[in-house]
This record gives sequence, structure tokens and C-alpha cells, in this order.
Amino acid sequence: MALAVGTTAPAFTTKDTNGNTVSLSDLAGKKVVLYFYPKDDTPGCTKQACSFRDSYADYEGKNIVVLGVSKDDEGAHQQFTQKYNLPFPLLADVDGSIIKAYDVEGSSGYAQRVTYVIDETGKIVHVDSSVKTDSHAHDILAAVAG
Repeated sequence: MALAVGTTAPAFTTKDTNGNTVSLSDLAGKKVVLYFYPKDDTPGCTKQACSFRDSYADYEGKNIVVLGVSKDDEGAHQQFTQKYNLPFPLLADVDGSIIKAYDVEGSSGYAQRVTYVIDETGKIVHVDSSVKTDSHAHDILAAVAG
């Protein structure tokens, strides 16, 4: 079951698409959309990622950081990013530690499709566990932009 609104978001440090180290603590003071998805370059995950790609300027305009998380490694993330021209980083959670910390591990071991919005102080302010992949980015922006 997903973490509840009001919970402090679990800290993490991992590598992104380009091998850069990303820590949640480095994003303090920014709103973060942390979306979990099962696997790069599969139909639903591609629709979801492209949804964020197509709305990315709106997120940037509101100073919101978008991060996708799956168990894929940096190489798979790089291919997925290049193939679909994704403008935001994907986080490699190869050992599944972030997926477990956010309580989104599915029975298959892959991440369930759950999105968290984390506020500037590190608190979870929105959880979406009933994702519509093709409109997801718009749905999240509507929920958090108020």
C-alpha cells in the first residue's frame, strides 16, 4: 500500500539517466513529482513518460521537478530517454531499495504505477495510485497546481 499524504518522503540517493547522483535531500525547497513505473519502453510506461514529456514545460513553469523511477539500469534509461526525447531524468533503482521504501513493489518485483508529489519541505502532499497513463501528467498537474 502506498505511503500516506503527510508522511515524510523517504530519503534516497541513486544514479540518474546520465550517471549523475541524485538525492532527495538535494531537492529540498523544490516540489518533486516522483513517479514509479514498471519498465522502460513498454506500452503503458511509454505513454506515461510521454505524457510527462508533453507537459514538461508546464512543470518547469511551476518550478516542479519530475523524476521517473524503475528498476531499469542507466543504460536502459538512456535508450528510453533518447528514443522518446524525454526531457527529465529517470532514476535507476536496480536493487529496488527506493521502490521498497515508497512501498510500491508489486508481486512481480517491479514497481507498481504510483506517483508521489513531495513538497518543498519533504512531505508527501499527493498520492496517485490509479494512474491513467495517457493523461497522467495533466492529472497530476491539475491536482497539485490547485
